[in-house]
Formats: sequence, C-alpha cells, structure tokens
Amino acid sequence: MNTENAPAVPLIESLETTRELLRSTTLPLATASAAQQRENAARAVAQLDDYVLPRVRSLDAPLLAVVGGSTGAGKSTLVNALVGHPVTRSGAIRPTTRRPLLIHHPSDAGAFTTQRVLPHLARVQGTLVDPSRPAPAPDDGGTAVEDIGSLVLLADQNIPKGLAILDAPDVDSVSDNNRALAAQLLSAADLWLFVTTANRYADAVPWQLLRNAAGRDITVAVVLDRVQASSAAEIEEDLRRMLNEEGLGGAPIFVVEESPLNELRMLPPAAVEPLREWLETLGADAQARSEIAARTLGGAVRELADTTDRTAEAVAGQQHTEEHLRREVTTSFDEALRAIIDSTRDGTLLRGEVLARWQDFVGTGEFFRSLEAGIGRVRDRMTAFFKGQPAPEVRVEEAIESGLQAVIVENTARAAKSAERRWRDEPAGQVLLAGRDAAGLPPDFPDQVAESIRSWQSDVMLMIQQEGAGKRTRARAMSLGVNALAVILMIAVFSTTGGLTGLEVGIAGGSGVVGTKLLEAVFGEDAVRRMSDQARKNLETRIRTMLAGRAKQFLDTIDELGEHPSAEQLHAAAARVRAESGAL
Repeated sequence: MNTENAPAVPLIESLETTRELLRSTTLPLATASAAQQRENAARAVAQLDDYVLPRVRSLDAPLLAVVGGSTGAGKSTLVNALVGHPVTRSGAIRPTTRRPLLIHHPSDAGAFTTQRVLPHLARVQGTLVDPSRPAPAPDDGGTAVEDIGSLVLLADQNIPKGLAILDAPDVDSVSDNNRALAAQLLSAADLWLFVTTANRYADAVPWQLLRNAAGRDITVAVVLDRVQASSAAEIEEDLRRMLNEEGLGGAPIFVVEESPLNELRMLPPAAVEPLREWLETLGADAQARSEIAARTLGGAVRELADTTDRTAEAVAGQQHTEEHLRREVTTSFDEALRAIIDSTRDGTLLRGEVLARWQDFVGTGEFFRSLEAGIGRVRDRMTAFFKGQPAPEVRVEEAIESGLQAVIVENTARAAKSAERRWRDEPAGQVLLAGRDAAGLPPDFPDQVAESIRSWQSDVMLMIQQEGAGKRTRARAMSLGVNALAVILMIAVFSTTGGLTGLEVGIAGGSGVVGTKLLEAVFGEDAVRRMSDQARKNLETRIRTMLAGRAKQFLDTIDELGEHPSAEQLHAAAARVRAESGAL
C-alpha cells in the first residue's frame, strides 16, 4: 500500500477527472434511468469528496469508524460506553448538538479539524462538561448547532490513536435530511460499526445498507445490542447465517446483553469490553488499519468505476432520446417542406386567383394568336397591352405572393402541430414542452412569410435586369418590360403540368410554355434555364429558412440543456480509474 509520502498521483488525477465528469453530467432529459442515475452520480461525487480522494491523498490517516443503525438501536448508549463517560446525551458537550459527533484521540486532531474528510460539513469544537448539569439556556453560553451541515469534534484520551468514532443519525430516521446525512457519513467510513437489536436485526433498511457494504468490500463489525442472555446464542447464530448469505461472513459480531444503566445512563464497562478491546487492538496495529483502509478504499473505487459506467450508459440513453426528439422535429418539418415544394412544382399554385390573374395578363386567345405571327408581334401586343392601363403583372405577383404565403403558413402550422404531438408522446418531450406553446405560430409569422416572398420576387426582377443589361438583349427586354418578364419567369418556375387537369392545363400549363418560349426568344434557352434554376433554388432556400426558424423553437429547448460529457468520455474515465486502482 502506498504511504502518505508517495501518493498514487495517477490515480488521484483519474479520480479528479472522473469527479468533474460526473459533476457535469446532468442527465436533463426524462429518460427511464435518468432520475436514479442522477442520484447515483451525485452520491459518487459526494463520496469522492468525503472519502475517496481524502483517503487516496492521505493513506495513513486515522481510520474513521462510523456507528450506524436503526432508530432505538442504542447507538448513543454504545458510544458512551466505548468512550467510558457520557458524550452523546444532550448537554454532555458544548456546543449542544444531537449528532453527528466525531470523537478522536487528541493526537489525531489534525486529521479531522481540517476539511480533509467530509469537507462540506462545518467543524465545531465540542467541550466536555459535567453531564449531571442541565444544558444552559442560549443566553447562558450554549450555542445550538444544526445537525445538517455541521460536524462536532471532540478530543478524548479514551479513543485509541489512529482511530476515530463518528456517531451517525438513524438510517431509518423519519427525517429525510437525517437519513441522507446517515448515508453520507456511512459512505465516508473506513469501518462500519453497525448496531442492531434482537428485535430488529432482520429489518429491511439496515440490511440493504449491509448489502451495499458487502458490494463495496467495506469492513463491517455488527453489534447485536440489548439481547437477553438466554437467547443470545440463538440470535447470534441466526444473524451469522444472514450475514453469510449476504457475503459478510467475515464480519465480527459483538453481542451486548441487556443490562441495567447506572445513574448516568451508562452501560456497565463489561458489557462492551470485547468491542472496546477489538477497537484498541485495531488502533495499535498499523498494518491492520492499513489493510482495512486499502480494502474499503479499493471497494469504493471499484464502485465508483461501476457507477461511472452506468452513468455513461444513462448518457447514451439521453443521447439516443435527444436524437429521437430531433428526428421527430426534422421529420415533421421535412414533410412540410416537401408539401410546399411539391405545390410549387405540380401547378398547384397556378389554380384559383393566380390562374385568373395570369389569364388576364396574357390575354388568353389573343396572346396565342399573336404568338403564331412571330415573336415580334407578341412583343408589339405585350407593349400595347401595358400602355395606359394598370399593370396586370403586379396583380399576378400579388396573387403569387398570396397563394404561396397561404401554402407556407398552412404547412408550417401543420408541421409545428405534428412535432408537438410527437413530442408529447414521449416523457422527455412532455417535460421539454411543459409551459410552452410550441405549436403556435407567432402572430407576425404570415407577415414574415409575405416579406420573404416579396424579397424572392425582387430577386427574380433583379435577375431579369442583370440578364437584360447586355447589348444583345437590352432592347428586347426593355420593349417587354422588366416586371412583365419577371412575372413570366415566376410562372415558368411554377407551370409544370403535373396536378393540373382539363382547361387548367391549357390555360396555365400551356401559357407557361408560351411564356418560357418568349423568355427564350429574349434571353436565349441556356439563360432561361439558368435563371429558372436559380429562381427555384432561391425560393426553396427561403422556404427552408422559414421552416427552420419554426423548427428552431423546438430544437432550442434541447440546445438550452447545454453540453455535457459524452458516454465515451465517461466510459474512458471508468477504465482509467480501474487501471490506476492497482496502485492501492
């Protein structure tokens, strides 16, 4: 075993790394294992602080024997008997306290007055007084000390050197805080003195703690208290059987027979003499203390590695759940994207108002007859069409804006409701959505969509202007007008015949083909194809951006959970701890 002068530095470093990883692992999603594993990880961090790291850094420090047990088991009476005078009864020490109380030999004070072990508990120095005197009133110099958050230290010559005794709260206390403190103190112990009685030695709560002790390889001594002499042998035999079954066959059993208490409510010294001798022998045997410390520490380190691996598995579950929730959002909005884009490809947008305005714009029959006479006559017809009359292409633009806006808003709302429904089918999603109206669109969303469509239309117009700036195309483009050509290009983008029927094909699809031919006559086939592709990509990019903005309201709830260690980091940390624990 390493000594204090040669600490296991690599092990300390791996333990510190593991502590930070566990501390940073919040497991925020409501998965099946999250709540339990959060608690396990928190306990592991606490034990690292309270016991594992202090012990690894100071392997030769005095052993800490924690006295634990059920309510009414006689722990305080036993501690008084071991010390030889009352120390745990109210009023026996100052400041007054019920528990916890740590009693040590005066020469070992330095090991406990600092924050070496149980660093989160404040230190309060106790002073022994005449136990026959009543406790003073608060204004008489007595200072009440809270059980939780404080540790009362008492130096006493009757405690063996190299060993300290800590009187812990009841493991089955009605107080949640007391139970939690008892568990914390037991986790910081090198040695457990587990006190039970003839009536309660089979109780479930202490046996669960004893099973945990067996799993950690912690050294346990069992005190069977308040036993009638006539039944002592039989009860001890049954208790030994139970200990063997739970892997604690090597635990010594000390039977304290029922005895009358004296005027100071003290047991006769003979009642605890075997236990006192065992503790004194242990205190005098540095090798035995070293072996106990190494065994307990080794078990705690192995348990830490196991807890870290289980935490890693919980993190993997969190990652899987997070990916699933993200996919649910992505799927809902991808479906909306496909529906919107399909409507821009299959002629859906050319129905209704857009179709009527386009029909007004092209002049239906006259437009086609003009085309038969050649592109020059079409240009003349279009030019005359605009002179002195309202611009019908503007009405087409407005109809396109209105129709496209309705399609985008409707499908975005449907996607948001779908994502919310999918999340509410998952416990983790329900928690993330608590108090949120994730499916509702902002009141100004339709205006945002309309603005984006208008920006797209402006981009199309700018594209026409730039394409028509060349010498070969300027005159033809100017004769038809930039707005008119932009509208024709928009319709060309939307006017495949899929989804249209009957007269709609002839009017919308056929007119779209005519418009495309007209654009080709002005700019050339390659330019029209390039502009159409660019206009469509521009529009689809804007649609994706609008949908992504609404999907973000869901995904932000996941991103707000913050970053945390990965399962791979935690598994690697557990492996390092196991590898370095061979130094113990």
